[in-house]
Amino acid sequence: MSSEKFFIAHQCKFIASLFFFIVAYLFSAAAFSAELPDFTALVEKSSPAVVKIQIETLSGYHLSQREMTAGKNRAEVLGLGSGFIIESDGYILTNYHVIKDADKIVVRMNDRREFDAEVVGSDSRSDIALLKVNASDLPVLKLDASDKLKVGEWVLAIGSPFGLDYSVSQGIVSAIGRSLPNGENENYVPFIQTDVAINPGNSGGPLFNLVGDVVGINSQIVSRTGGSMGLSFAIPASVVRNVVAQLKDKGYVTRGWLGVSIQEVDRSLAASFGLSKPEGALVAQVVAGGPADKAGVTEGDIIMAFEGKPVLFAEDLSHLVGQVTPHSKAELVLVRHGQQQTMRVDVGELSDRHADTSRRAVHKARRDDIQGALGIQVSPLDAQQAAQLNTTTGGVLVRAIRRGSAAEKAGLQPGDVIVQLGFANVENPAALQQIISSLAAGSIQPIRFFRAGQPIFRSIVMP
Repeated sequence: MSSEKFFIAHQCKFIASLFFFIVAYLFSAAAFSAELPDFTALVEKSSPAVVKIQIETLSGYHLSQREMTAGKNRAEVLGLGSGFIIESDGYILTNYHVIKDADKIVVRMNDRREFDAEVVGSDSRSDIALLKVNASDLPVLKLDASDKLKVGEWVLAIGSPFGLDYSVSQGIVSAIGRSLPNGENENYVPFIQTDVAINPGNSGGPLFNLVGDVVGINSQIVSRTGGSMGLSFAIPASVVRNVVAQLKDKGYVTRGWLGVSIQEVDRSLAASFGLSKPEGALVAQVVAGGPADKAGVTEGDIIMAFEGKPVLFAEDLSHLVGQVTPHSKAELVLVRHGQQQTMRVDVGELSDRHADTSRRAVHKARRDDIQGALGIQVSPLDAQQAAQLNTTTGGVLVRAIRRGSAAEKAGLQPGDVIVQLGFANVENPAALQQIISSLAAGSIQPIRFFRAGQPIFRSIVMP
């Protein structure tokens, strides 16, 4: 074969290979794009029911998304947020933090109509506000009722970030049931975490699934810059439905209350309580006379399920109890001394007094120190100190801790008040010594104490 024919043959092979590669690439690209969702129909259908929230206040600088007005009255502050219509006669949802300081609320539709809005009711614990405008035949959005949202699903947000009306962003569900305690250290919302781009001005706007149902209200972001970093959080539709029904009915929200302080169960605590793995909500304190106390719940119990739903993490219990109607009966499954028990409890009603966390400090006790095997110096509590801690079983005040001791390794600090070691109450220093003597060396035991008025469980390795 001549060199010319050889060159032509190889050139033909190269062209054929290149053609095959291009066809394969185009085919795979088309197949890949076919798997991606097309949001255009959803946006066109849903946008008319999404609104822009503008608030004006003369009381100072607003804490939600805001910017100063350019008008003559320089004292006014224009706050910006989003919302959406849920009923055609003018009921609108947004975030509580968007409207909380408002003297005037204006709702702007995407057809540029504007309405003055009144607050029907609001709930700071869930960050939800229900507004009403005087209008009819408005477009509406539907709240998802399936509660079947899964991690990895596509979701879409429509809102007014930085005042840019009706901006659309999309992403996926990153996690479900996230706990983000509010400023009062309360935790009643199992947030949906997404990577949807949410920025100031999106607050109060809807989060959609691919069907077009609202699965959440965009509420918060975690950011080092003030803008989106792929960590956004929405209030789930299950919470929204409950809150909206109550706000429409009575203008405020009531929640269930058990009357317990709880904490997370880590690996060492699980071992000390005889659990095979960390799970449940560890009861650190029971409010005297509260629903849990009346049902027979005690400190050291680990609540594993509430009303048939598992409690994998401590915050799960707060989410579940908060959704229950006060004065109804509920079933608790708990572990006590390694044995599973089931109890019925009459759920109470959460009030501001119950939600407030006591931060009373421990007063100094009279000196009656002893040096124990745990490496601590302790003194007894008097009646006044015990009353401040709401404990009727006594306790001992930690005065000093030896470096490298079992107590230090367990995380105890001077000023802590020990009230339980193992499964026995520590009434006084003599009782503590007796309990220490009865526990096997090297065993892992739960130890319960108060720090700055707060009950805490830790695990300690007996020396």
